[in-house]
Amino acid sequence: MLSLDRHLFSFVLLVFLIRLCDGGPGVFEKKADVKIINGLEAGVDLNIHCKSKNDDLGTHVLGFDQFFEFHFRPNFWGTTLYFCRFWWESESHWFDIYVQKRDVGRCNKKCWWLVGAAGPCLLNDKIGVYDICDNWNGDGSSQVGIGNDTARIYNDSKYLEGSEERGK
Repeated sequence: MLSLDRHLFSFVLLVFLIRLCDGGPGVFEKKADVKIINGLEAGVDLNIHCKSKNDDLGTHVLGFDQFFEFHFRPNFWGTTLYFCRFWWESESHWFDIYVQKRDVGRCNKKCWWLVGAAGPCLLNDKIGVYDICDNWNGDGSSQVGIGNDTARIYNDSKYLEGSEERGK
């Protein structure tokens, strides 16, 4: 029995060390904060329904410039995924709002999204602007994380906290 315990401990230690060397999240990974802001036009409500494999966050209706926010701790294996369906008027789209392997380096703990008709734009923490824009999933032209100009959002910044600005 002692040999089995020793092997199990060695295995767990090895996995932990590999994850640390890999640059992946450790056991003490900080919570991620995802905020979704309605960046459509005034008078247009944004309906959202977000889920992960294990959590259904329910349906929420956001008026213009309102937001929905949730927090979670990314998993040890680096596979955390949250996806959302967005709909308003006659439009319906979906987007992977948090993909751990994609987002760990680009939004770290504060993953704030401004959602407009062309697609979602992520807050660029370094410069305080929503300029990391993506297309909706499944539209055949998604270019995740490269600042796609077709998904750029133009609006005022009256609702923003601190020094963030909407995309240029």
